[in-house]
Amino acid sequence: MAKIFIVIGKSATGKDTIYKRLLESEELQLKTVTMYTTRPKRIAETDGVEYHFVNEDYLWDLKKQNKIIEHRSYETIHGTWHYFTANDGQIDLSKSDYLMIGTLETYMQMKEYFGKDKVFPIYIEVDDGIRLQRALKRELKQENPKYAEMCRRYLADEEDFSEENLQKCGIVKRYTNRNIHVCLKMISQDIKNMLRQSS
Repeated sequence: MAKIFIVIGKSATGKDTIYKRLLESEELQLKTVTMYTTRPKRIAETDGVEYHFVNEDYLWDLKKQNKIIEHRSYETIHGTWHYFTANDGQIDLSKSDYLMIGTLETYMQMKEYFGKDKVFPIYIEVDDGIRLQRALKRELKQENPKYAEMCRRYLADEEDFSEENLQKCGIVKRYTNRNIHVCLKMISQDIKNMLRQSS
């Protein structure tokens, strides 16, 4: 039985790096699903790699066709940004196991769509002080740093990933990213074990 693993965590926990390293693992052989977003593309991001960068008209058109699997909206100081996964042929559970990156909402909606026996969370956490340092360092690299938005996201994460919300979503296992090599090893081993049990 194929599975979908979703990497989840607050902003600047290193989940993007962990996600990419897991995808590169020849041992795991996980396929990816490229999500969609209406937010502006950041420096070093490539359309079709991190996300499909689209406008809101594209989202509403897919909604009319009932092709949205999961969808989240965020009110930012730059307007509403949408993130979503589309039923566009990328996911075929009869052929592959998948790795995605998302939020608690992503996980819950994907689990509802595909079934709780097919969707599993990989929750990454890091000390909040380290997260803030990483977020600032990342923002400084942008051509037009959005410091207010960085702070908004940081504070919003505190609410979105509250202990109450984690419990509601059934998030029990956590991976602390103090050392990325150790963290990756633990995650990889757990994924291998789950895939082995389902084969």
